[in-house]
Amino acid sequence: MSWGSELWDQFDNLEKHTQWGIEFVEKYTKFVKERSEIETNYAKQIRNLSKKYQPKKNSREEEESKYTFCRAFLTTLNELNDYAGQHEVIAENLTSQIIIELSRYLQELKAERKSHFHDGRKAQQHIESSWKQLESCKRRFERDCKEADRAQQYFEKMDADINVTKADVEKARQQAQMRHQMAADSKSDYSAYLQKFNQEQNEHYYTVIPNIFQKLQDMEEKRIDRIGVCMKTFADVDRQVLPIVGKCLDGMTKAAESIEPKTDSKQVVESYKSGFEPPGDVEFEDYGQAMKRTASDTSLSNSRDVKEKPKEKSKGKLWPFMKNKNKSPKQHKEPLSHRLNDFMTSKPKMHCLRSLRRGLSLKLGSGPEDFSHLPPEQRRKKLQGKIDELNKDIQKEMDQRDALTKMKDVYVKNPQMGDPASVDPRLSEIGQNIEKLQFEVQKFEGWLAEVEERMPSKSDTHRRSGLYETQNNTTVSTNCAQDRESPDGSYTEEQNSETQVKANINPIPPTSTTPEFDDEFDDEETLPTIGTCKALYPFEGHNEGTISVAEGELLYVIEEDKGDGWTRVRRNEDEEGYVPTSYVEVFLETNAKGAMTYI
Repeated sequence: MSWGSELWDQFDNLEKHTQWGIEFVEKYTKFVKERSEIETNYAKQIRNLSKKYQPKKNSREEEESKYTFCRAFLTTLNELNDYAGQHEVIAENLTSQIIIELSRYLQELKAERKSHFHDGRKAQQHIESSWKQLESCKRRFERDCKEADRAQQYFEKMDADINVTKADVEKARQQAQMRHQMAADSKSDYSAYLQKFNQEQNEHYYTVIPNIFQKLQDMEEKRIDRIGVCMKTFADVDRQVLPIVGKCLDGMTKAAESIEPKTDSKQVVESYKSGFEPPGDVEFEDYGQAMKRTASDTSLSNSRDVKEKPKEKSKGKLWPFMKNKNKSPKQHKEPLSHRLNDFMTSKPKMHCLRSLRRGLSLKLGSGPEDFSHLPPEQRRKKLQGKIDELNKDIQKEMDQRDALTKMKDVYVKNPQMGDPASVDPRLSEIGQNIEKLQFEVQKFEGWLAEVEERMPSKSDTHRRSGLYETQNNTTVSTNCAQDRESPDGSYTEEQNSETQVKANINPIPPTSTTPEFDDEFDDEETLPTIGTCKALYPFEGHNEGTISVAEGELLYVIEEDKGDGWTRVRRNEDEEGYVPTSYVEVFLETNAKGAMTYI
């Protein structure tokens, strides 16, 4: 249907309808704009979320990257970041393909509508003006006819009156004729204008207005079609990113499926394995014999006093970070039974000061270059990682050298491009860097080879069980837990409720008792040897109070581990110090530890 033929008299309603159509376009443009803002804000929030949970650039990140579930989560965050990017693409396409286009179209639509209704109003004004002129002609013709009738009646009345002069009658007759002529002229004008008006009116309602309304109808249909196209584009913008969004989701699914619990469990072993074997069985210490011997204070003094060594003194524990040789005052003798009871009822003493200071120094970065402060397995991994880093640096330097060599060849062939000699200093510098790096690699590879050679096998590292005897020279002691090395090389003390008690049950009573904790800071005379030990691994004593040992070196034991993970050894009369208990294999003499042998 055509608006021109069906709606010829609905000019005002069409004006209202087309204005509503423009307002609808504006409303839809605002809707798309708000949707675009939502997509932009959503993408921003997703990116911020992904960035918030990205691993930080530190050593912890390197550790986390070894686990499959951490790598899967990192992949999910990266895919989520790409997913946010697709929502940004949606916002950009909505803006460029719909919002900008509709804004431009709205301006054109308003201008076109204004032009059409301007033409329509002009046509309306013209037909209304013609109608007014027709009405004027009509009223003039009516007035002239009435005047002609009155003039005719007045002439007839004057002509019939015998009292009226002939001149008056003639004047009335001329006036009547004049009025009739004016009426005839008005009639002629009215008839001509009426014909003209009808022609204009016919053209207005059948040609001008239909044409204008047809243009308005075409404009409205185009507007509706444009809205439909925009709505389709609105859906297509989302559909275009669906394949990439699907790939992002597939990447997340693939990352989740790549998680391997068994592999992560194995990685825990690789990260924290020290290379040491578990401790052996705790040896039985027979306290029955000691208690029988200490039934009385005089039971320790008998005829075997003659076998006592003259004025033998025990040596207090050496504080590993102090070198003062001040001697402590003599201890008063007291019965062994009293000392035994004191040790059994007293709380464990603190033996972690050396370990605490050593662990702090390692955390501050003062560890040796060859990682000798670490357990064998962790040391091997650190050395291998260092070698890999050096090899990467060497490869980078070699790539730079190759690039510069090619550049120099180009300069040689084409001198106008540059001076070949200008490249030589840099090539020389790179060559020196490669030599230094290769030297470092050789150094670390040497340390790595040593570690791998010294790594104990399952059969060689099994701790040997000690023999315990129930003879008169039984040692009364309790075992304190040895320190365990953590992966960073610091020793962590495991406290035990038992306190180690040394008591040599000999016919000759001891000349001095075991010093208390406060006496550990003082040095007395040279301690006697209580056994020997063999170094299983090399140890470089960087801290005060420690001593360097080589693998396989035999040393004398002058003080066993007190539960802090350190054993005091002597190389000769002037060289003595502490070494990690886990680095040596200790053989205690029979008269000192009841024939106990342990690692």
